Amino acid sequence: MGRILVEKDVEAAIRGGSVFACGGGGWVEHGRMLGMAAVNAGQPELVSAEEIEDDAIIATAAAIGAPASTTEWQMLGVDYVNAVKLVQKELGQPIYGLMIGQNGKSSTLNAWLPGAILGTKVVDAVGDMRAHPTGDMGSIGMANSPETMIQAVVGGNRSRHSYIEMVAKGATARISPILRTASDMSGGFIASCRNPLPASYVKRHAAWGGISHALALGEAILEASGKSGNAVVDAILKTLDGAIIAQGIVSRKSVTYTPEAFDVGTITVGQGTSAVTLHVMNEYMAVDGADGQRLASFPDIITTLAPDGYPLSVGEIEEGMEILVLHVEKTKFPLSSSVVDPAVYPPVERALGIDLASYALAPSPLGKDT
Repeated sequence: MGRILVEKDVEAAIRGGSVFACGGGGWVEHGRMLGMAAVNAGQPELVSAEEIEDDAIIATAAAIGAPASTTEWQMLGVDYVNAVKLVQKELGQPIYGLMIGQNGKSSTLNAWLPGAILGTKVVDAVGDMRAHPTGDMGSIGMANSPETMIQAVVGGNRSRHSYIEMVAKGATARISPILRTASDMSGGFIASCRNPLPASYVKRHAAWGGISHALALGEAILEASGKSGNAVVDAILKTLDGAIIAQGIVSRKSVTYTPEAFDVGTITVGQGTSAVTLHVMNEYMAVDGADGQRLASFPDIITTLAPDGYPLSVGEIEEGMEILVLHVEKTKFPLSSSVVDPAVYPPVERALGIDLASYALAPSPLGKDT
C-alpha cells in the first residue's frame, strides 16, 4: 500500500519542490491549486518502485513553458487530467501511474490531480530531481531514441482563444520542439502527458524517490519556518547536505524570453573579484566565478534564496536584492539516465554559449577526481 497524499503534504511538496525548482519549476499558486484540488477530489496515492508490476504503463506528467511570468498563460487542473485521457485513448490501454519530469514549485504536484480523478498512481520517480529547461532532460533516456512515442498537450488562455489540445506521435527529440511551440502559442505554459513506457524501463532510468525527497525537504522547512532568521536556510543545507557558495546584492539581471518559450540570460551577484554569474535557461544551469571558474553546474542543484530561506524564481529576482546561492553537488542525490545522456546538452549549450556536458558527464563533481 502506497502513501495517501493529504492536505498537509501539499504545502510540504510546494516548499521542497520550490528549492528543487532551481529558479524555475512553475508557480507556488499553481502548485497549491493542483494539490488542494487533488486532495479534495480524491485520494492520490504515492507508490514506490517495489509496488509496481514491470509491465504496468507509466507516463510523464509535466508542464511545458517558461516560468518567469513574462506571458499571459492560463492552465487549469483539468488540463492535466485531459492530457492523460488523450494519451490513454491513443494508447488504447490504461495508464497505471504518472511520474513527473522534474520537481518544482508546482511540478512536484503535476501527477496528483489525475491521480485523484482518474486513479492513476503518483509514482515516486522523477525525470530529474531538480528542474531543467528542456523536455529531453526529463525524458529518462528517450531524448535520442528513434522509438515512436505518444505525447499530448492541453491548455491555453481561453479568453484570448489560445486554448490548444494536441496529440503528437514520433521520436521524442522531434516532438519536443513541437510541444514547446504549442506552449508558446497557448500563452507560454501548457500541461502535458507524454512517453507512456513500461515500468521495467522506468525502474532502470528514472530518479527514484523524487517526490518523497521533496516532501521530506518541505517538512524540514515547515518545521524550521517558525524559528529564527537562519533556521530555514540551515534546514535546507542540513537536509540536502548543501552549501551557500555566494551571497550578495544582485548587480545585474539580463534575461530575455525567446520564441521557443525559454527565458535565457545571466544574473550577476556581487561586484568585482567577488562577483558570480548565474547562467539562466528557465532554471539556473551554471555558476561562474569572476575569473570564469565554474563553481556549480547542472545537474547540480543551484537555487537562489532570499536571506530568510525563501526560494526565489528567476522571475522574482530584481537588481538590488540581496540573495544567497545554494549549491548541492550531483553526487548527493539520485540522478536519472537523461541527465547523463550526451544528446540533451547541445541545444542548451547553444542557447547559453557555455559548456555543460563536460561537467554533467564527468564521473565526479566539476570534472575533478575526489
